[in-house]
Parts: sequence; C-alpha cells; structure tokens
Amino acid sequence: MTLAFTLCSINYLAQARTLGDSLKRTNPHIRFVIGLVDRLDTANVPTDKLPEFELLELHRIGIDGLDEMCEHYNITELNTAVKPYFFRYFFGKVPQVKNVIYFDPDIIVYQPLEELEALLEKNDFVLTPHLSTPIEDQLTPNELHHLNTGVYNLGFIALHKSPEAVDFVKWWEEKLFDECKIDLCNGLFVDQHWVNFAPVFWNNVHVEKHSGWNAAYWNLHERTFTKENKEHFVNGQPVVFFHYSGYDPAKPSVISKYQNRFTFEQRPDLNPLFDYYRDELLRNHNAYYRQFPCYYIKSEPLYKYQRIRAILKKPFEKWLARL
Repeated sequence: MTLAFTLCSINYLAQARTLGDSLKRTNPHIRFVIGLVDRLDTANVPTDKLPEFELLELHRIGIDGLDEMCEHYNITELNTAVKPYFFRYFFGKVPQVKNVIYFDPDIIVYQPLEELEALLEKNDFVLTPHLSTPIEDQLTPNELHHLNTGVYNLGFIALHKSPEAVDFVKWWEEKLFDECKIDLCNGLFVDQHWVNFAPVFWNNVHVEKHSGWNAAYWNLHERTFTKENKEHFVNGQPVVFFHYSGYDPAKPSVISKYQNRFTFEQRPDLNPLFDYYRDELLRNHNAYYRQFPCYYIKSEPLYKYQRIRAILKKPFEKWLARL
C-alpha cells in the first residue's frame, strides 16, 4: 500500500484539502492523511468545515518532548520538524504500508503517480532538486539562495519502507527535534540542509529531474508550460505535481512572495495553472481557515525572546564545556 500525507495547521487546511482533492481524482488507490499540527478540541471548527480526508492530530503520534519542541519553533519550523515523526508513525503503525510520500499542502497532483511507485520498488528514497540547470541572473532565488536553503526541496520526499529508510528517519528525527530552524547564519534552513547528507550516508537514493515533478517558482527559469485538452504540460512532458509555494489567493497577481524573477505578464503560460489553484483554494474556504492561530505556537514576542535566549546560551555552554 502507498500512503501520502501532508502537514499543516488549521490555517492551511484549504491547501491540504485541495491537495487531497487532487490525489483523490488522480490516484484514488493512495491513502491520504492530513497530519494536523494543531488541536481540533480547542479550535471548535464546525463539522461542515472539517475535511472529508483522514485527520491525524500531532498529539496522537507520540512524540517524546513535544512541549519542548514547541517552545523554540515558529509555526513553519514546527510543521516541518515533525515530518520524520509522522514517517516513523506510518512505518510502525500501518502494517500494510510499503511506500510513504510526503507532499507540502500547497501542492496539486495532476497525474497518476505510477512512475513514482515504480521508482520506490527499486529505491528507498526519491528526492527532487530545486533546479536542474544553472541560473544566469542574480534575481531571487538564484544559485546562492539555494546554497543557503538546500539542494533538494523537501516539499516532497518519498520513502520505501526498508531498514535503510527506517534508519534515516530515526537520524532525521534526532536532527529536527531542535535543529529545524530558519537560521541561515548557522547553516540551517528547516529540514532541507540535513537531507543533503542522504545520498552520502545512505544507499538507494534516487534524485528525479523530470521537469513535471515539483515544478515551482524556483525552477521556472528552466520550464515552460502549456495546456492541451485540459492537461498541463511542461517542456513537452505532463505536469505531475506543481508546488504553489508562496502563493496567496488574496494577492492573485503575485506568483510567489519568495521570488522576483517573473510576473504573470512575463509568464502568461502560468495563468491556467494559477487560475485553477486560486479557484480551488477559494472553494475550499481558504479565508475562513486563515483566521485560526495554531494551538502549539506561543505569542510572537515570547517566541523571539526564547530564540534570542537560545542563541546567547550556546556560546556560554561551549565556554562551560572548556572548564
């Protein structure tokens, strides 16, 4: 059995629902789970606003020290840090599972994932790089930015249940417990830099460069899109899944808040993909979900104080260790 999951707090349930709808339409045989990094019992979401998809709340998967994790992470970091813990849960608690696929909630799957499942018959890991060809300008993001954020985009990762994958997940859990921060000065960008080690530390790692896999703002320089008979193509190949990272339907003229290389005027080939995504998010109550604060995240001033305290504490601990 193949299981796909995403992670989000309540404020991103419109994105998670849209992803689930796309998987149900294109891959109905794949079990889909929304890992909810939030608490429904305190949010009081009406029944008619709950997704029809399976919801697995964070407190139900058994993370030792969860309260401690929450103390030093913001909402983005926490939603990323718990990723390997969900992999571990599915490997251990779903006996029939063979493959586990993670997708960020802001992804739409447009095609059957037969090629991915075939790759997982031969490989324990499948990753996608941010880009496959050089960038010739200094706009954002460029190659320097990707040196800062990691070779692979971890909005997608697929693992075949094997001793290698289980060992990787255990190692990944240890790293992300307290080192899943957006802290470029210390070489950290959530989970992505850690997975740079995967092809070195483990075998059977496949890096997929198909232009229709994990297409997103960071690789638009090398990909051109068309639509034929209601199907989306990129460089003549089907779009398998598109990653709408940084897109906000409330600002429909902006491709992504994280890039300044292209506009929709410069790239009209993107309009069909984004028009469809905007309509899907609105249909799935995006504005309604966005109002919910995450149960696990402290107030922003307190979070910043804790982050500064942690930064200042590290040199002091090193000094004590030398005594």
